[in-house]
Amino acid sequence: MNARHGSNDAGEALVPGGGRDLARLKEEVQHRADRNMPPLGGIAPEDARAALAQITSLDRDEWALAFSAVADRHWERACALEAADRAAAAGEYWQAWRLHHFARWPTENAPAKRRARQRALEAFRSYARLLDPPIEIARIPFEGAAIVAYLRFPAAPRPAPLVFGIAGLDSRKEDVAAHSDSYLKQGLGLFAVDLPGTGESPHAAAGTGSDCIFSAALDYLAHRPEVDAGRIVAQGRSWSGYWAAKLAITERSRLRGAVVHGGPIHHYFQRDWLEPSLATGEYLYDYLPAKCAMMGAAGLDELLDRARRFSLLEAGLLDRPSAPMLVVNGARDTQIPIADAYALLEHGDAKEAWINPEGGHMGRSPQWSSPVIAEKVLMPWITRRIG
Repeated sequence: MNARHGSNDAGEALVPGGGRDLARLKEEVQHRADRNMPPLGGIAPEDARAALAQITSLDRDEWALAFSAVADRHWERACALEAADRAAAAGEYWQAWRLHHFARWPTENAPAKRRARQRALEAFRSYARLLDPPIEIARIPFEGAAIVAYLRFPAAPRPAPLVFGIAGLDSRKEDVAAHSDSYLKQGLGLFAVDLPGTGESPHAAAGTGSDCIFSAALDYLAHRPEVDAGRIVAQGRSWSGYWAAKLAITERSRLRGAVVHGGPIHHYFQRDWLEPSLATGEYLYDYLPAKCAMMGAAGLDELLDRARRFSLLEAGLLDRPSAPMLVVNGARDTQIPIADAYALLEHGDAKEAWINPEGGHMGRSPQWSSPVIAEKVLMPWITRRIG
């Protein structure tokens, strides 16, 4: 197995979550596209249907090529529109990005997936430059390489308070930056960066000390005149909730608060949770390869060994003082145990929490979709903390 991707590229098949066969997997993908559910959110149902019609197996390359082919149609329309209608072109580039992004999802462990990753970056950056104000690409020198991130600021105020957004296990910083309008409407800037071990992170594999990437980014932001460095809130989603919780402790003097949205803390890293959770039907496919890729593990045994080192409880961090935290998740999450939310609440400084008793991963349920949680739970807390 390839240490970076957790599998080789010799025509290996997707590993569907929940034991789905091809027909059931295609049905679930279309179901999520029809309902704007992760990881198909933003993909038009008809585009998903067109891609799925071309798929006859669980071959990773076949899946990637089918979704990329539909993405390229949007790319071509965007190029044709750009000179005459920038807004319409931006919308087409956005659709091209979403489709290429799903083509490479959840990790780039096949040749066509790696090509889709590059095409997704190109499409997103074409979209970003057409916005008003545009999304800026920041390249921060770091350990002989660079932290690649996105920045977007509202027209006012200056300097602007900022949300420091970290992408999740299978999302990327583009997912974070793509929803920057909601922050700008609140007078907030947005900084978006990849999770260590994913995307364009300078750490090809996540280690327990990879939060140094985020500390270096905070150093950079402190010297940007557009940023009010005294009013920054960290926002972690899914796996990156781990880093948001850690930063709330290690960087508490530089953060007004941290949103820990469905993040692992301690129980997740134990073998008795991590191994059986790999079969969850909440996750569409290739859950183990995505986790192995992030941690640079060659397979399950190495993943389990490396995961044990990440526990914030065993590291002695949870009882230390912290910046204010908002802890969010669903009691029925099959990817991150709800016990990890309780571990945060039972240690250290007092925290606020929102737990959906009927919610799955990140608290999602039919009544509480991702946009509703963002609007009614996350954004009010963020704006209150930033002041």
